[in-house]
Amino acid sequence: MKKVALVTGSYQGIGKGIADKLKKEGYIVVYSDVHDGMENENYIKCDISSSEDRLSLRDKIDKKYGRLDLLVNNAGVACKVRLDILETTEESYDRVTGINTKGTFFMCQVFANYMIECLNKGFEDYSPRIVNIASNSSYTSSTSRGEYCISKAGVSMTTLLFADRLAEYGIPVFEVRPGIIKTPMTEVVTQRYDKLIAEGITPIKRWGTPEDVANCVFAAATGLLDFGTGTVLNADGGFHIRRL
Repeated sequence: MKKVALVTGSYQGIGKGIADKLKKEGYIVVYSDVHDGMENENYIKCDISSSEDRLSLRDKIDKKYGRLDLLVNNAGVACKVRLDILETTEESYDRVTGINTKGTFFMCQVFANYMIECLNKGFEDYSPRIVNIASNSSYTSSTSRGEYCISKAGVSMTTLLFADRLAEYGIPVFEVRPGIIKTPMTEVVTQRYDKLIAEGITPIKRWGTPEDVANCVFAAATGLLDFGTGTVLNADGGFHIRRL
């Protein structure tokens, strides 16, 4: 039986790149996002910050496929307006952390429990995995969008917590940290990052692509990294390297 993957936030950008890669590699891929529709028969609308939506997504996947082999928590939002942390609003903080951190945490919870149920059913060739998409902002200070940095740091800790808790079930959990990736979300800062990349902010002097992130996700999905549950895969052109 073909393996089933769910990729949240897969309407465009990094999420779509991941979903398309997994589909190419033979997965049945459930695309999911908050948009009303997508020209894809496997698209299910879901707002991950909504408990009702999360449970509905699980039930629809169970009804149609009866299993989930890979969960990729990619859905996330940027700040609507970048504000200095001395001016950040509670509304923006709640929105960004509510989707990026709370949404990812409870998606892990819902589908970890579902994967455990599937394990108990004794499916053949069933080795479920979870991959969370965080960011180099998980550990990098950006005082004009503090709520985003905090939200992604929360995704990183969520990965460690679930990697620890699910180890006894043999469910590995991984994290991918994209860096400066060319997507609709980064269009508004293209000029700024063009300059930073040219000046060497990353050892590899180019923008990253959704495919770069997708390749890291697929590496985690293969099973070759399972003994390293909790591992971080950096898709950032070397941004994480501390240099003099």
